[in-house]
Amino acid sequence: MRAIIARHYKTKDNALDNILGWKDSPRGKGWKSDFEFVSTQLRDSNIRFDAVYSSDLERARQTAMFHASYFDIQTIRTKQALNEVNYGILYKKKKKWVASHYPEYKNDPDFAFPGGESFRQMQKRSVNCILSLAKKRPGQNILIVAHAGVIRGLISHFLDLDYAENLKRRISHRYLGDLTFDGESCVRYHELGKLSGFVKDEVIEVPVNCNKENNP
Repeated sequence: MRAIIARHYKTKDNALDNILGWKDSPRGKGWKSDFEFVSTQLRDSNIRFDAVYSSDLERARQTAMFHASYFDIQTIRTKQALNEVNYGILYKKKKKWVASHYPEYKNDPDFAFPGGESFRQMQKRSVNCILSLAKKRPGQNILIVAHAGVIRGLISHFLDLDYAENLKRRISHRYLGDLTFDGESCVRYHELGKLSGFVKDEVIEVPVNCNKENNP
C-alpha cells in the first residue's frame, strides 16, 4: 500500500494559535491557496487513488471531500483513530498559555491532558489505523487527510525517531507525506509538498527507508 497523507485546511483557530484537538473551527484566511497548492501537487504526482480516508473531524473530512471530488471518488471513509490528540478542557486555549501552565505540553508524550488523552495514546491509535489499512488494502494507493499531531506521531513511529524530541516539528498545511508499505511494514517515507520540520531541521533526509524492525 502507498499512503499519501495531507493535513487539513487552515482554520481560524490555527491562525490564532489556539488549541483545537477534537473540536473544530471555520476555515481561516489563506486556506484556499494552501489547498490549491496541495491539490496541484496531487495532480502532478499522477497517482490514481483507490480510496480517500480522513479523521472524523470536520476540518479533515471537508478537506478530504474537496480532494476526492477531483479524483471522482464519491465515498469518504472516516476514522476516529485518525483524529488529532484530544486536548480535553484545553480547547480554545492559546498554545503559549498551555505551554506555561502545562510544561508537559509538547515535551512529554505520555502526559494525558485533563479530560483528554496523551500524545502517545493518539500515536498508538493512529499507527494501528494505518497498519490495519495496509493489511486491508495491499497494493493500493490511498489518500489520508489528518492532523499535524497525527503526522508527527506517524513519522516518529515509522522512522524510529524519539517521540519526545519531535513533538514540536512543524507540519505545514501544504505538507504531503508519502508512506510506502510492504504488507504491514513501512519501507519508505518521502515528502511531496512543503517540507516538514523533520526535513528542514535535518532530522531526516528524504526519501528515507523505514526501519522495518520498528513496525508491529
